[in-house]
Amino acid sequence: MYIDSRCVYFQKPLLESGTLGAKCNTQMVIPHLTENYGASRDPPEKQAPMCTVHSFPHNIDHCLTWARSEFEGLLEKTPTEVNGFLSNPSSYVSAARTAGDAQARDQLEHVIECLDGDKCETFQDCITWARLKFEDYFANRVKQLTFTFPEDSMTSSGAPFWSAPKRFPRPLEFSSTDPTQLNFILAASILRAETFGIPIPDWAKTPNKVAAEAVDKVIVPEFQPKQGVKIVTDEKATSISSASVDDAAVIEELIAKLEAISKTLPSGFHMNPIQFEKDDDTNFHMDVIAGFANMRARNYSIPEVDKLKAKFIAGRIIPAIATSTAMATGLVCLELYKALAGGHKVEDYRNTFANLAIPLFSIAEPVPPKTFKHQDMTWTVWDRWTVTGNITLRELLGWLKEKGLNAYSISCGTSLLYNSMFPRHKERLDRKVVDVAREVAKMEVPSYRRHLDVVVACEDDDDNDVDIPLVSVYFR
Repeated sequence: MYIDSRCVYFQKPLLESGTLGAKCNTQMVIPHLTENYGASRDPPEKQAPMCTVHSFPHNIDHCLTWARSEFEGLLEKTPTEVNGFLSNPSSYVSAARTAGDAQARDQLEHVIECLDGDKCETFQDCITWARLKFEDYFANRVKQLTFTFPEDSMTSSGAPFWSAPKRFPRPLEFSSTDPTQLNFILAASILRAETFGIPIPDWAKTPNKVAAEAVDKVIVPEFQPKQGVKIVTDEKATSISSASVDDAAVIEELIAKLEAISKTLPSGFHMNPIQFEKDDDTNFHMDVIAGFANMRARNYSIPEVDKLKAKFIAGRIIPAIATSTAMATGLVCLELYKALAGGHKVEDYRNTFANLAIPLFSIAEPVPPKTFKHQDMTWTVWDRWTVTGNITLRELLGWLKEKGLNAYSISCGTSLLYNSMFPRHKERLDRKVVDVAREVAKMEVPSYRRHLDVVVACEDDDDNDVDIPLVSVYFR
């Protein structure tokens, strides 16, 4: 979108092309002849509902989406939040109080959990953390879910709750003799140790008897499902966090607890957040994500995948195909000849979409730019209005008034030079536009520069907004 905005500003053609597996497309953006690239948007990608990903997955994609989300939450976001608090406690606490919502509450709970209950000082602590996470994710949560919604549950309409596409889950029982489970525990322990800066022993890098014994040492507490636990089933829900009327009070308690915990930490303590990197096979990232996803797939009787397939899905990798790439290149080069020759009409250019897998070939003329009309004037996104002279803001407003436009806001860059709603801005009306831009927008105006650009918001006499082109004021 940035390149598009620059092409519009400098009146340059943009020849866009791309491939997605067997699909390819080309789009011609020619000044004053076609719409700009940003004028049309692709529809947003369909995403699985939050409740499906977190509680009711029915394919491996859901499991991998959840796995990546948990990876980032445990190993990147929470350590980043911890560092944010430790680097500036007062600012962090103030931001949490200001937010005062369920998200702020959850963040504080995760930080406290990381620095208190789940704090690791030795590698054995990291193994304990990973083993208890396994029990929580793949046994306890499933037991709670099936307790809240038993296999014979019915919906309010009388239909079976666990009907397709929902799958009834089964809790996993950990076994150190299962290489997949042991490998997941070790990989998760290694990454946990990295976040705390704990040395990693050599025996932990491959499943073996020593590693199995270390995992078996962990004491796992008994779990009992609870009554009244709320589990999100609404497919339109965007968060699994439930808001509470007492959020502000809970946040105050959590802040007090967090401040007390911070006093027990050694001087200079910080964590090392881990950013997901799929292309390094030695960093254990894909081992954790594939383990997360496959254990969850076992819960729901979903076919498991190997690490390579998991990498393709979790890393959103779509293989490049030489034929579709060659086709897009050839098509866009044909249009390049027309752009270089110049003098062509819009109907001479072609936009193309092709899918070699079907096969489908769709070739169409580019869409002309949208035309805006006001009184006897017409313009498009490619046009620009120019004003000559070192004029004042009042003179600029008068120049627009002559065109039947009532300007109520003038901005330069990210700064507001004038707005009719602010009484103090009226003091600027008799000042030169360039002087106000220098002072308010901190704009540097070198000696070789002859103009500056302002964005003006206008209304017509009936108070309807009118989108006008960029206005260039030539003050020299």
